[in-house]
Amino acid sequence: MQTQATFPVINPATGRPLREHPLIDASEVLCRIEAAHNAFLDWRNEPVSNRAGVLHAVADQLLLGKESFARRITAEMGKPITQAIAEIEKSARVCRFYADEGEELLKDEQIALEHGEARLVACPLGVIYAIMPWNFPFWQAFRAAAPALMAGNAMLLKGAPNVPGCSEDIKEIFSKAGLPAGLFCDLPIPISESPAVIANPFVRGITLTGSERAGREVAAEAGANLKKCVLELGGSDPYLILADADLELAADRCATSRMLCAGQVCIAAKRIIAVDTIYEPFRDTLLDKIKTYTMEDPAKAECRLGPLAREDLRDAVHRQVIESVRAGADLVCGGQIPDRSGWWYPATVLENVHPGMPAFEEEIFGPVVSLVRAEDTNHAITLAGNTRFGLGGGIFTADAGFGAELASRQIDAGSIAVNDFVRSDPRVPFGGTKSSGFGRELGRAGIHEFVNLKSVVVAGG
Repeated sequence: MQTQATFPVINPATGRPLREHPLIDASEVLCRIEAAHNAFLDWRNEPVSNRAGVLHAVADQLLLGKESFARRITAEMGKPITQAIAEIEKSARVCRFYADEGEELLKDEQIALEHGEARLVACPLGVIYAIMPWNFPFWQAFRAAAPALMAGNAMLLKGAPNVPGCSEDIKEIFSKAGLPAGLFCDLPIPISESPAVIANPFVRGITLTGSERAGREVAAEAGANLKKCVLELGGSDPYLILADADLELAADRCATSRMLCAGQVCIAAKRIIAVDTIYEPFRDTLLDKIKTYTMEDPAKAECRLGPLAREDLRDAVHRQVIESVRAGADLVCGGQIPDRSGWWYPATVLENVHPGMPAFEEEIFGPVVSLVRAEDTNHAITLAGNTRFGLGGGIFTADAGFGAELASRQIDAGSIAVNDFVRSDPRVPFGGTKSSGFGRELGRAGIHEFVNLKSVVVAGG
C-alpha cells in the first residue's frame, strides 16, 4: 500500500520534529475546489447582513481561543507568544472591520447620465486561491479571507507547509462560526501543484503573499490563465532619519520594526539611512536598543526575539551577512550562529552598508539592521530609491508636514510612515509597487480587488 505524503512539522526553537502532517492528493484537491464553487453559488446571493454575522462569529471564535491559537503559531514557526496573541487579536479586528463596514464598501455607485443613469455593482468573482506565508499564518489568511468572503466569494487556502496546524485551526474556526460547508477550504499541497489549481476554471482569482520569486511564478501562471491576481511580495524598506529627527523616537521605532517576528516581516525597517550630521548619536542610540533583544524561549511572555522559522532561512540570513562583510560592511554586533539547538540567529547590526552589498540590495529576512550613512536629505532620498523593491518605508523628522510631502512625492513605495514604523491596518489599503508586487489588500481597495465592478446602464426619457 502506498504511503501518504506528508509535511514535516518542526519546532524551530528546538529543531525537533513535532509531527508529520498529511497532504491531500489531486482528486481531493478537485473535490474541494468543486465544493467551494458550489458553496459560492449560494453564498453570493446571501444578504450582506448574514455574511457580516458570520464574520462577527469568526471574530468571536478567534478571541475565545486566542491563547491556544497563539501557542500553535509559536510552536510551528517560533513567534514570541505575546506577538502571536497580538496576531490573533488583529485577525479578529479585520473580521469585525469588514463585518461592520462591508455593506457600505460594497454598495452600488450611482452615475447620472444625460438620458438615464448607470449603476456600478460590485459582484463577487467566485473561488479565490490564497497562497499564504508562514510569518503571520493567521493574520495573512484572515486579511485575505475577510474581504473576499464579505464580498461573496469562496476561498481556498494554501498555507505554508511548516504551519499546517495553523491552516487547520483557521478552517475549524470558520466551521464553528457557521460559514457554509465548502466555502472556505484548506489545501495542504506542495507549491508545485499550484499551477493546476490556478488553471482550474472554477478558480477566478489568486492572492499571494510571499517572495519575489514566488510572485513572478504565480503572476506568470495567472496571466497564462487570464486570472486576476494580487501580489504582496518582499521589501527592503528604507527608513530615513533626517537631521531634525527625534533620535530616541527614531531608534525605538526602527528597533521595534526590525526585530518584530525575529526580523521576518516584509515591511520591517531593513535599510536605515541616517544623514551624516546625526549619524553617530543615532547609531549609538539604536545600538543600545538592539542589544536589549536577546534570544529567549518564544513560549515565555518575556521573549522579544525568538528563532527563525526554518533552518534554511536562518542559513540564508547568515550567508547574506557574511557576504556583506566580505564586500566591505562592518559587523557591529551579532552575526554568529549560536551553538544551540533550533534555528536561532542573534540581533545583528551592519554598518558602512553601500549599494552592491546583499545588505543593501536584497531582502534580509531576519534580525539584521543595515545602517547606511547619507550626506544629506537629498542623498538619503536617492539611496532610499536605489532599490528594485517598493513595499514600505519610514521618515523621521521634526517637520511632519515636510515628512508627509516627502513621503507623498519622492519615496516610491506602497506604504510610508512618518515618525513611526509601517504597520498594516484593516482600514488602510496595503501593498507595494515595482518588485514588491501589485494590487491592494485591506480597506475599500482590498474588498474591491476580487469583485466584478459591473456597469448597469438604464436608459431614461
